[in-house]
Amino acid sequence: MKIKAFIFDLDGTLLNTLADLAASVNYALEVNGFPVHTVEEVKSYIGNGVVKLVERAMPQGCAARERQKVLADFSGHYRENCVDCTKAYPGIIETVAKLHALGYKLGVFSNKSHYETVKLAAAFFGDNVDYAQGSKEGFPRKPSPEGLYYVLSRLEVKAENAVYVGDSDVDVNTAKNAAMDCIGVAWGFRGREFLAAAGANTIIDHPSELVAIGERGRI
Repeated sequence: MKIKAFIFDLDGTLLNTLADLAASVNYALEVNGFPVHTVEEVKSYIGNGVVKLVERAMPQGCAARERQKVLADFSGHYRENCVDCTKAYPGIIETVAKLHALGYKLGVFSNKSHYETVKLAAAFFGDNVDYAQGSKEGFPRKPSPEGLYYVLSRLEVKAENAVYVGDSDVDVNTAKNAAMDCIGVAWGFRGREFLAAAGANTIIDHPSELVAIGERGRI
């Protein structure tokens, strides 16, 4: 089927958000008296939303009230500082602009909190992204397909005419659950071998490959 829309994961796919995530995680841990982590350690905790990120970063056996306090401190710090060191991956801004110019509908669906998802999508891509959706209360996170279905409805595109682009096993499984084609990006937080093991059928190494796919209208 001809592609009419590309929907993107955010962290590790469009943007390298790791430095800001690690800074906010370590801020929240430190102010609450818990050990901090290296950036690489924080990287391994990313993929299932901020609740899981904080849970994985904290020592085992912490009380629920302690997790809630660290989560609140992380969220407040990250909301104010999520654009400090975050950068688009090389070639991504140009690629998104080219796909938009080719007439594709472009969406973002992330397990990142909704406020930061919208803020970052607007800051880096402006009107080239038609709709951005993040995680919020009552809204199922990946790998549930419901979020992708919602973004598709906002873009007015059917699942068979859309592709989900991501960097993790969570993204691959989300696309499978939505019966959508998936493109794995090897430049993200997990890498080519991890994506292949997760079952990604198509893996690309540079954003320019997305433009080539867009120009022919098929993977």
